[in-house]
Amino acid sequence: MQALPKSQLLRFVEQAYHLARRAVARYSSKFSKRRYTLHQHIVLLCLKVRKNTTYRTLLDELIEMPRIRSALDLEELPSPSTLCKAFNRLDMAVWRVLLNLSITLLPTNGVVGIDASGFDRSHASKHYTKRTKLTIQQLKVTLLVDTRANAIIDLHVTTTRKHDSKIAPSLIKRNTGKMAILLGDKGYDDQKIRALAREENLRPLIKHREFSSLHKAWNARLDDDLYGQRSQNETVNSRLKRKYGAFVRSQQWWKQFRELTIACFTHNIDRSL
Repeated sequence: MQALPKSQLLRFVEQAYHLARRAVARYSSKFSKRRYTLHQHIVLLCLKVRKNTTYRTLLDELIEMPRIRSALDLEELPSPSTLCKAFNRLDMAVWRVLLNLSITLLPTNGVVGIDASGFDRSHASKHYTKRTKLTIQQLKVTLLVDTRANAIIDLHVTTTRKHDSKIAPSLIKRNTGKMAILLGDKGYDDQKIRALAREENLRPLIKHREFSSLHKAWNARLDDDLYGQRSQNETVNSRLKRKYGAFVRSQQWWKQFRELTIACFTHNIDRSL
């Protein structure tokens, strides 16, 4: 009998499992119960974000997915509370390592755009919030996106109204080896950012706010073809919201940051398939 072709979901699970095995040890400590591995937990948490669902619903669907369970060596499924505890235990450093590994799956060209977008911290309906005059507080998520394959290189998440020009320096310093050209809109118009980029051997293509004819002239001299690639950031932001949800499910801020990092890791794997 001819073997069934692999679904995109199965290929996603296999790729995520492979990266998880490269990133962390099999168990968290020598005192672990060894019932489930960290690799299995990582992939299941990624599946939860990818399917934009709850722990309980994900595990219920996995009952009918024998090929997925087989790919993860899962003889029995964990309980929702076990996955919840695993999410709490796997800290941000692990997910950043996984995000860095996922970049290697995609072709990059060093032309990187920086842009921010908002993610709701609640999934209450817009009709309800408007009727009750509530305001949903948003997370500000700044992404570094390589424009060749829309790979997410890094992210910065904040609950404050921190200005774009204050966020960019830390992202630049953390990712100098992955960038050659930095694309940014007028929100990143800051001489300190341009100076930092040049110190790190980056070419800054950042639009000036037009306070004078000189600023207009500088903007007119920008390479339109290169600068036009900055729109890829908006494409990636839109894709994250459409595919994985425009809101975060977690309640605490540190869990919300972690959830968004998992979404970026998941996005890179999806792009590679």
